[in-house]
Amino acid sequence: MTDITRPTNRIVKEHPMTTIQLTEHLHASDSPERVRTPDVHYVAVLGDGAPGSDEFYRKKILVSDIARILDQSDEAPVVEIQFWYPENSAPVDITDFYSVNPIPSLLYRVLTQVPDGTTEAGIADARARAESSADTASDDVTPFTIPAQDVVQVMHHGPFSEEFGTLERLGDYARRRDLHRAGPHHEIHLDGFTRTTPQDTLRTILRDPVA
Repeated sequence: MTDITRPTNRIVKEHPMTTIQLTEHLHASDSPERVRTPDVHYVAVLGDGAPGSDEFYRKKILVSDIARILDQSDEAPVVEIQFWYPENSAPVDITDFYSVNPIPSLLYRVLTQVPDGTTEAGIADARARAESSADTASDDVTPFTIPAQDVVQVMHHGPFSEEFGTLERLGDYARRRDLHRAGPHHEIHLDGFTRTTPQDTLRTILRDPVA
């Protein structure tokens, strides 16, 4: 897994409009920024409904248990979530992502990073060996890749309920550059959490692909 304490920017990529830096996957500034993220490989499971439900937490546990087997590590992996709405939903951009459509209508994908080259067969084997108490026969656990892409991102500190203000700053930053969300909203939870974890010190990267 990537060391989140490593220095951030390592390669400069020339872009037709501006210079975009290739950033470490698990790094973001406290100020909104536009960067290019590398391609990242995951084990993933789909879900729907409001974050924080029993199903949401169960799926977090499931992909974490499988990732530990694949990584051969006892450390808790970083859990990431992609969020989007059904096709017939009202259009939303970055700032208003959580404030237009009903939250229970959300679709999501729970992700944990796994080594490059991890196959569907490897995931199936790890799933069997994990014997996770959070596993159910209805879970379709698959490999998934987010390709290298241009994004805007910012580090959010504190409770999830206060993300609205951070997303407003990120959305304002994007609008001033005539950029708009071009894919699922992405949240990277650098600190593990359960339903009862105090949220005051949690760090969450809020990231949106843009075009």
